[in-house]
Amino acid sequence: MSSGIPLRKRLLVRLIITSVLIALCSVAATAWLAVQTTTRAIQEEQGQALADDTDILRQLSGYAATHPSWSGVQDTVRRLSATMGRRIALTTPDRKPIADSAKSHTALPPGAAATVDPLHTDTDSEPGAQLSGIDPRAVGPYRLTSKEHARLDVLAKKRQACYRRNHFETTLSWMPSGRPVLTDTGKTVKDDQAVSECEDGQVNILMPTEQTAQDELTRIVQECLRRKHVAQASSQVVSLNFSILTPQPQFGLARGTAKGLPTATGTKSDECLTDARREQLDPDVAPVAELFLGTGDSAVPHFDMSNTNKAKIVGVAGLVLALTVAVTALVATRLVRPLRALTRAAQQPPEQHVRVPVTTRDETGILALAFNELAERRERMEAQRKAMVSDIAHELRTPLTNIRGWLEVTRDGIVDPDPELLASLHEEAVLLQRVIDDLQDLAAADAGTLTLHREAVRADELLEQVAAAHRVGAEAVGIKLRRAVDAAPSLAGEGTPWLDADPVRMRQALGNLVSNAIRHTPADGTITLSVRRQDDGQVALEVADTGSGIAEEDLPSVFDRFWRAEKSRSRRTGGSGLGLSIVRQLVAAHGGTVAVTSELGAGTVFTLRLPATNPPVDAEEDR
Repeated sequence: MSSGIPLRKRLLVRLIITSVLIALCSVAATAWLAVQTTTRAIQEEQGQALADDTDILRQLSGYAATHPSWSGVQDTVRRLSATMGRRIALTTPDRKPIADSAKSHTALPPGAAATVDPLHTDTDSEPGAQLSGIDPRAVGPYRLTSKEHARLDVLAKKRQACYRRNHFETTLSWMPSGRPVLTDTGKTVKDDQAVSECEDGQVNILMPTEQTAQDELTRIVQECLRRKHVAQASSQVVSLNFSILTPQPQFGLARGTAKGLPTATGTKSDECLTDARREQLDPDVAPVAELFLGTGDSAVPHFDMSNTNKAKIVGVAGLVLALTVAVTALVATRLVRPLRALTRAAQQPPEQHVRVPVTTRDETGILALAFNELAERRERMEAQRKAMVSDIAHELRTPLTNIRGWLEVTRDGIVDPDPELLASLHEEAVLLQRVIDDLQDLAAADAGTLTLHREAVRADELLEQVAAAHRVGAEAVGIKLRRAVDAAPSLAGEGTPWLDADPVRMRQALGNLVSNAIRHTPADGTITLSVRRQDDGQVALEVADTGSGIAEEDLPSVFDRFWRAEKSRSRRTGGSGLGLSIVRQLVAAHGGTVAVTSELGAGTVFTLRLPATNPPVDAEEDR
């Protein structure tokens, strides 16, 4: 059997390949996780050191931006060294000491960690230096006098109060030059129209100190542009703008001095503006210095693995793979063996109904049990199919044989077609039609196409209609047919059960039960129809008789098609064996159930349980 399956598609091979892949992934993932964890720990330690280094550079750059020399930086260096726990040294570009937290004559590291130059700052060292590379704390001649600072402070607080009246909350801070800045707190919704009412422009005007510095910057820019041979260099002026909601001043170039003239653009203009700002600020900042950290350069931490460790990892990985393959082969063989037995059994001819032995209690054993149960159901259904075909042939053959026989003797003139013969032929045709109709109803129920015309049906009226239709036939054979009103004392009054059902189909189901009871109840017997409401919201309809009863071993088969209590299939009682099957299908279509209890010689009780419904509005009004 397995020889016809390609090797790559066999379950055993697939399981082994899967286990090997899992083992490889596990070993690789474990090794990767170990390396990553170690590397991450080293990187986190490095990252903290880099953050400390950046903070040191930022603070020393701030000192250089606010002092024209390094003469007083020693105290700052010692403070930072004590805070960071590292040696900090500053030297000139030619390594002449400026300040050092270590003892004198201590050797410096081979290379500088960074260059401290507030006019050419690292963009990561201080926020705000990204635009020009100039530390925003370097203000030089733009620093306001105390009088100018006080004046702008009063105007800024006045502007802040106006914002607050317009429900726009801000906080007041100051630029390094002493100019105030209002910052949005983000806790309120900004109303641009309301805010514009507070912007009178007085806070944004240039102070005399700033105007003087701007004019000096314009002169330096014009000289630079003339050196670069830029046309209309003398018409280029520097514009310095402040916004009370912007934390940095805005420098730019424009042609002429009148407002509204176009802004000068171009690489040379931008270069001259930046160079001019550095030239203007240079006297007010400390000279360039080299920053040294630690006692020497240290190698970048990295993960290294010796040849011995590599050999150990390869050996352990090989051992894991070997054990994985061995265990998988053992387990897979035990798993595949019952599957092969199932396959061989499934490939046997259908009529043999082969079973497989159940040797385990795991999923494979459950599969074997399910296969055996399926084989049993298949064998039972095959037997039922054969019996049904035989029963249908028997039921159709008898009336057809009678009809054909009488028609042939009548055609040959042996018998005259008198009314009695025609009545007999009609009776046989009616019986044949009934069998066909029953089969058609069962086929429709099996296919789910049985049509129901539901409406609110009063249960006691339904029983009365069924009783009235069969009372004459029952009395003709000496059987009493009655409704047990005493079994439901509230039946005629308030609380009468109602059903949401097809009245025609329900009369058909109850009629089948009554007809069946009449055939199996002797003379002087009684058939009782009753109804009662149950606590679970259902209505129970009962058809009880005092007939011959059904044996206990036959009760599970009473609703099977073509089943009869008379094993000889005698048609003396006129039953086709389909009535009870139709009852079960009709009740199931209504969402209900049917049950039977019986005792030999005492009688039988069929109980239909159907969902109850509320009475219609017009029925409530009539009561």
